[in-house]
Amino acid sequence: MKKGCILVVDDNKNVLSALRILLESYFQKVILLNSPNTLVSQLNDNRPDVILLDMNFSAGINSGNEGLYWLSEIKKFDAELPVVLFTAYADIDLAVNALKQGASDFVVKPWDNAKLVATLQSAYSLRQSRKEVKQLREKQTVINRELNRDEAFCWGKSESMRELRSLLGKVAKTDASILITGENGTGKEVIAREIHRLSVRSEEVLVTVDMGAVSETLFESELFGHVKGAFTDARTDRAGKFEAADGGTLFLDEIGNLNYALQAKLLSVIQSRQVVRVGDNKPIPVDIRLICATNRNLEQSVQSGEFREDLLYRVNTIHLEVPALRERPEDIPELAEFFLLKYSAKYDKKGLTLSKNTIHKLKEYAWPGNVRELQHAMEKAVILCDGTELQADDFYLRKQEKKSPKLANMSLEDAEKMLIENSIAKNNGNMSAVATELGITRPTLYSKIKKYEL
Repeated sequence: MKKGCILVVDDNKNVLSALRILLESYFQKVILLNSPNTLVSQLNDNRPDVILLDMNFSAGINSGNEGLYWLSEIKKFDAELPVVLFTAYADIDLAVNALKQGASDFVVKPWDNAKLVATLQSAYSLRQSRKEVKQLREKQTVINRELNRDEAFCWGKSESMRELRSLLGKVAKTDASILITGENGTGKEVIAREIHRLSVRSEEVLVTVDMGAVSETLFESELFGHVKGAFTDARTDRAGKFEAADGGTLFLDEIGNLNYALQAKLLSVIQSRQVVRVGDNKPIPVDIRLICATNRNLEQSVQSGEFREDLLYRVNTIHLEVPALRERPEDIPELAEFFLLKYSAKYDKKGLTLSKNTIHKLKEYAWPGNVRELQHAMEKAVILCDGTELQADDFYLRKQEKKSPKLANMSLEDAEKMLIENSIAKNNGNMSAVATELGITRPTLYSKIKKYEL
């Protein structure tokens, strides 16, 4: 299938005629120039995807300086536009100099048709990939700005949260790697967004990757990208999350779930700040600020041989621990009011208040699901409330101690749901411990939690 627009600049009319016949089978639009004097106006008018540029235009001059000059002019117009240089004189030093100045590749005349087409199509794919990254970053930036504008952050007034806020304020404006730890539902991702919002990269993209949801087979493709044909379903070049986050922040959630073999590959990229797409051998530099999160004790995982010590040092320049909600009950009333305002506005039930009995009930509950569970409970209560004041009975909280019903009268699904509920309560919401106790993987556990709406 013919794709894209190519602009060919060469002073040899025979070369241009031959290239028209060859390239019209592969590109939707082929523009030919026998002089570079109108090159800039052609860039404005036609917006080509690839340029094939001769290196010499004046008779008797074979230095290649003319090509380098026009290469610099093209890069001034569009630094991301791929330029393949074309010359009858093979000069390694000239080729290296051209590549340093931004050329995508270098082709020597007389050319091999198949190799030339492959080079130009590769340059076109690079152009599309760069567009894809740019579009993704622009889209994500808009999303992040919307989140930052619409989602205020409620810190609470507990001493532990005041200390966390103070530390966060000190490190947010640096580029130091940050590891956020805490139980599920404590708000680690919200903390990561807050760090990004306060950082010098706040106008750039924040890319989030749930490491627990990335399969081992797709790990490298998802994070580092791939080129066309790298594997069966790789029909086009695709940028990975590291490239998408270039210039901004990359948030790796649940990094403790990454298996040991893949940890080495992640470490290599973090150290070198370069990625190599699957199926390619060209390193691509990336400029990111790294934030990671986990509900596991990574130091214990290092001791047990499940997590690399060198990777821990790389991601743990600054450690932020988010306390469980049960450890800061004084924050519950403020958080409840925060979510009450949010959901009463969302569901057009403005003016709702919390009774004293309700606040007491909320403070007495252990909240094994932490802030996420409180948020869910508040939303549900607002939806179901018929009056102007939320009462204690409007909240359907899990019983903190349950007598086991007779399994003989239960369905298999009911029994499974009960076992998961009991394990979550027993382990205070620590999903790693729950998965271990039940003998299932964390992704399986999350799938069942979603299924049973726990």
